[in-house]
Amino acid sequence: MCRIFGHFDAEATPHELKAVAAMQRHGGPDAQTQVLGSGWALGNNRLAIMDLDGGDQPYTLGKDIIVVFNGEIYNHQELRHKLAARGHHFADSCDGSVIPALYAEYGEAFPEHLDGMYSVAVVDLRGEPTLVLATDDVGMKPLYYHWDAALRHLYFASELPALLSFRNVPASPWEAGLDAYLATKTPFGEQTMFEGIQVLPPAATVRVTRSAGMRITRRDVSGGQAAHTDGAEAAAHLLSTLRTEVHRLTMADVPVSAITSGGLDSSFVSALAAEKVTDLHSFNIAYTGTWPADERHFAREVAERNGTHHHQVEIDPASFPGMLSDVVWHLGQPNADPITLSTYALFAAVRDAGFKVAITGDAADELFGGYDRIRAAVNAPAGTDWVPAYVNALAAVPRTLRDGLYSSDYRAFMAVSGSSADRIAAHLRASTADTMETLTDFEIGSRLPAYHLRRVDHLSMAASVEVRLPFCQPGVVRYARALPRSLKVTGDQGKKVLYDAASGLLPDSVLNRPKQPFTLPITAMLQPGQALMDYARDMLSADRLRRRGQLDPQRVDELFRTQATNPGDRSAMAIWSLLVHELWLEQFCGPTARAHAEHSGGGALGATR
Repeated sequence: MCRIFGHFDAEATPHELKAVAAMQRHGGPDAQTQVLGSGWALGNNRLAIMDLDGGDQPYTLGKDIIVVFNGEIYNHQELRHKLAARGHHFADSCDGSVIPALYAEYGEAFPEHLDGMYSVAVVDLRGEPTLVLATDDVGMKPLYYHWDAALRHLYFASELPALLSFRNVPASPWEAGLDAYLATKTPFGEQTMFEGIQVLPPAATVRVTRSAGMRITRRDVSGGQAAHTDGAEAAAHLLSTLRTEVHRLTMADVPVSAITSGGLDSSFVSALAAEKVTDLHSFNIAYTGTWPADERHFAREVAERNGTHHHQVEIDPASFPGMLSDVVWHLGQPNADPITLSTYALFAAVRDAGFKVAITGDAADELFGGYDRIRAAVNAPAGTDWVPAYVNALAAVPRTLRDGLYSSDYRAFMAVSGSSADRIAAHLRASTADTMETLTDFEIGSRLPAYHLRRVDHLSMAASVEVRLPFCQPGVVRYARALPRSLKVTGDQGKKVLYDAASGLLPDSVLNRPKQPFTLPITAMLQPGQALMDYARDMLSADRLRRRGQLDPQRVDELFRTQATNPGDRSAMAIWSLLVHELWLEQFCGPTARAHAEHSGGGALGATR
């Protein structure tokens, strides 16, 4: 697991490259390497997980194929045997060392042979200098880039603060970004909150040359495998598939831990991991004091049943204002889910306990119809339009409320540019598939990488922890795509086949409990007298908002009065979302952004282990 960066057909000083590396050293504290050529450079920050004494990057084949790699390749042993039979030799047993030979054999088709999570950069000097980039099938390892089409300059990095350390990469806010963010909690698709900065989509292969410019192609990963229609057979097959994947994902040259929220998905993964890992350590997070939806007792039951060494992590809500600044910095752009604070603190505790790898249950809801909005859509009576309610359920701030929060100038701008919510609705209505398939494609292809996987990646790697995700493995994703609706959603129950597969492995209290999100009790914490409420009032002052020009200060003040007198989820989430956005603007796009970047880079260097 690593962080990567570089440029192609462009220029950057050695000092710039060191600054980029420093900005993401937390994600790779074990080694930092760079290689430079005429008009190109590749760099790597290494978090040593496999072959601790080997694995030096860049990986090379002769002098003409140079590779840097972020992620894990789970089928590297099989690939090594096949490539060795073709005459290739390997200096070590690290998973990424197979990539140069694989590229030499298959060219741009090399990602089709990889099973894992990854972003890869290859410089090929055998003819016209060529850069090839590739991302994994679901987007577990993001790669951000700035492409200047006129000059044909490309800069890329695993994290946004690192990318912005290149002097030719501007930090200008995307004007439509505020509405896109409030409509979906973080921008979906390839556009980031920065003008001119994109993120590669899942299953992308990129080719860049001076003569042809930049070309992005998408590999077809949508096809599902044959699936069972009988519930018992499907549950048995899913259990077998997940067991195989979880056991395989516990293989590492460092200790592996498990995240156990107390819900079905993470508890199921923890139970399967405990079958393979002797003395497995499990982690759960909670908050000091008494708050709604505390799950620690469920997590404790799972730990006792699995025989894990359980760590109960507690954080004080009084620390949230200070912590939030770090969270927004590591994410690089706003994400409105309050779970970000919990995630950041949890992985810091995993690192402090001495673990570099954690296995989690993320992505099960997207695959198996676990969200309320999915159940509501597929259960909608025939002939009714389920799209508006579904799209509104994606929002951090409902449309009627967010439109009212905008200044007159910003409303006029949005009337011309159009809302991302409308574009999502049009996309869903254009689908010719049934509702379940349409939603599964959208949840996996659009929401999962943007909203979920980038958050998990950035906030775990902020603590130098690699997260492994069994539900994102190709075999699990393909099987889930192919399952009929009846095995995912039945009435008010989602993830039916997953519950059936987990039966007998988890306590009845976990299998029978109502679903609740693993998140922060934000409504209770955004009330008068709470540190978070005072911080939000300071950050969203009328003077600040007038300077920005996108929000109406009077309407935002009304939000605070509503939350103070009649606290509720709607006003609390709106305040939280605006707070996160304002903090992001201050850190990245304000007059003190450069000084903050230098301070944060130094802090990252000092904090790594």
